[in-house]
Amino acid sequence: MDDLELARVALEAREGAHAPYSRFRVGVALLCEGGEVVRAANLENASLGLSVCAERNAVARAVFDGKAAWRRLAIATDAEGFTPPCGACLQVLREFVPDGDDLEILLVNRHGEVQGRQLGDFLPLPFKDYPREEGS
Repeated sequence: MDDLELARVALEAREGAHAPYSRFRVGVALLCEGGEVVRAANLENASLGLSVCAERNAVARAVFDGKAAWRRLAIATDAEGFTPPCGACLQVLREFVPDGDDLEILLVNRHGEVQGRQLGDFLPLPFKDYPREEGS
């Protein structure tokens, strides 16, 4: 699947967003090994802290379905410009990308224009679960 097709799938996924408070819809398409695509959208709640971003919804769905090898992630929003993932989503995504690898992220604006980046561009120093000393 090429970048424009993956962007189109993310734009379609955006239509499934539940964003009555911010009115900022986000849809994602996560391309997995073997060509499978996981789609998701953001889900807001009146208690905004309980809202879940589209990226984390896609991660949860992919992990639940046993799709751990990811190739590209397209993120489509209603914005004129290109909107990167939030810090929480970046950290969650990084958790599932093997050390030494990177994940291509396609930012898609409301017009379907695409800008390609790497996860490492947005999160150069991710938190890692470092080994703890015995007794700590």
